[in-house]
Amino acid sequence: MGSLVSGFVVKVFGIVGRSGSGKTTLIERLVPALVSRCLVVSLIKHAHHGFDIDRPGKDSWRHREAGCSEVLLTCDDRWALMHELRGRREPSLEELLAKLSPCDLVLIEGFKAIDCPKLEVWRPSLGKAPLFPGSGVLAVASDERFPAPIPVIDLSDLEALTDLVLSAAWGRGSACAAAVMLGG
Repeated sequence: MGSLVSGFVVKVFGIVGRSGSGKTTLIERLVPALVSRCLVVSLIKHAHHGFDIDRPGKDSWRHREAGCSEVLLTCDDRWALMHELRGRREPSLEELLAKLSPCDLVLIEGFKAIDCPKLEVWRPSLGKAPLFPGSGVLAVASDERFPAPIPVIDLSDLEALTDLVLSAAWGRGSACAAAVMLGG
């Protein structure tokens, strides 16, 4: 899936799975592997429950509580923009992508229903049903081998998982995929 991000087409790849399956841990390992191949990688995570990145009592929290629609925090190391929906609908993935700075690849965590290539993290030992087949899941990353109608990749095989993301995002045999896979 190619999407427009700040006027640039960017590739989107999803990481999905049930709660507790290890999606965040896998992403923590995948991002450095992708960055080492000269990619600029961003991430959008969908939370199913409300969340707050601000602590009650802090100035920015107090400003949001007072009714600000947006509060932007900045310092020498980073900046963050918090936007309150205040009853309005949650933005679509396309709308969220448009808010990102230009990058090569956006990993999305969650967003099970979005039409894009996905990798499912699934551990049979958790006793939860898998999402595959369907939902755009191309392969499964797991800590166990099991019969499946799609490829199953060992969760510890970071190279194979990275290659899958690159292949799905840029397509096998494309000049871009070959350049990225070779670190160019």
